[in-house]
Amino acid sequence: MDYLELTARFFSLTDANVRIVVAGSVLLGAIAGAFGCFTFLQKRSLIGDAIAHSTLPGVAFAFLILGEKQLHWLLLGAAISGWLGALAFNAIVRYSKLKLDAALGIVLSVFFGLGIIMLTFIQKSGAGAQSGLDKFLFGQAAAIGRADVLILAISGVVMLLALLALYGRLKLLTFDSGFAASLGINVGLLQFILTTLLVVTVTIGLQAVGVVLMSAILIIPAAAARQWTDKLSKMILLSALFGMISGILGAYISFLKPHFPTGPWIVIVAALIFSLSILFAPQRGLVSRLRRHLHNRRSMTQDHILKVLFKAGMDSRSWKEFTPRMQIAQMWSFTKGELGRGLRKLVAKGQLKKEGNMYRLTESGVNAGARVTRLHRLWEVYLARYLELPQDHVHRDAEEMEHIITPEVEKKLEEMLGYPLLDPHQQEIPYFDKVEK
Repeated sequence: MDYLELTARFFSLTDANVRIVVAGSVLLGAIAGAFGCFTFLQKRSLIGDAIAHSTLPGVAFAFLILGEKQLHWLLLGAAISGWLGALAFNAIVRYSKLKLDAALGIVLSVFFGLGIIMLTFIQKSGAGAQSGLDKFLFGQAAAIGRADVLILAISGVVMLLALLALYGRLKLLTFDSGFAASLGINVGLLQFILTTLLVVTVTIGLQAVGVVLMSAILIIPAAAARQWTDKLSKMILLSALFGMISGILGAYISFLKPHFPTGPWIVIVAALIFSLSILFAPQRGLVSRLRRHLHNRRSMTQDHILKVLFKAGMDSRSWKEFTPRMQIAQMWSFTKGELGRGLRKLVAKGQLKKEGNMYRLTESGVNAGARVTRLHRLWEVYLARYLELPQDHVHRDAEEMEHIITPEVEKKLEEMLGYPLLDPHQQEIPYFDKVEK
């Protein structure tokens, strides 16, 4: 059977086992993605990792008591152990001088070490291979059954209802716990509830993703979602969506390659989504920021071209003469590429007229050049008058500030300065109504 047939079989969901695995992975991704947002925004990302590693002794201890693998009891043991781990690092922070990161590191390593010791003991006893407890380290979504999906579904509904009920308070806790306390909210209890919900999230995800990788599915979708929005509600929805996509694609890859566990593939897909978000998110993405940077640089180059050509004709009040491109290049420190792009763009905008290799300002170009020159000299007045900078220090700062101003701020700046006619260097400040056409 080739990959196309396998793909069709997977996404048709005709196989009962495939439906169960997909449903479990999707539910886990949605729940973990939603609750991971709060730990990510609170800068407590390692909490999920500490809780996940703290569950391992509980799994092993439950097995030692039962003598067999009964998933419900193993998960209950994991939940109790994870909850004790959460209590442990909270107690360390509260009753010692250690910071949270140190407390998390201590709890994570101690509980995980204890769990490994107990798993080793179980394996040496002869029952470890049959128990499959080693699957809790990296997860095995293919082993999820109908009962497991039902647990995930019920837990997910209960937890999402809790999230909706506590959303306003959790939002206050996340962004301003001091203000939340001033409103009479029991911040300690609310943080305890959030930690308990995280323990439940980690516990129900152990079989699919495992102890080692559970923190990744909590944090990576949230980190990816943060790149796309500044609003918490949208971030939660996006994080849940990214978690669901990671679950589906991770299960799909694991279906194509049955010998690979699902959990690591879910994390790899989530990491790919995070990488794409880091690169292409509209506001924070590196590519978007680079595009804006290039746009701003080109816009500044165009402003400088307009300004130097305007200043060249300001004394004679005539901008009808053409200026050779080589001469324009000498008026400012333009690179060859920047100057060429800037001139072409200004010609296309109708602010420059070209004849051969010579250029002059059009009427709209004169007005644009006057505005840039005026803003530069107004900022020089502001820096000299209000910041009391020496005259020989205001030019460079004004050079940067002249490009980042809205018409509203421009008007307020003019009014505040009283429409001055001269800058600190006694050069004329041109106004649009005084420019000779």
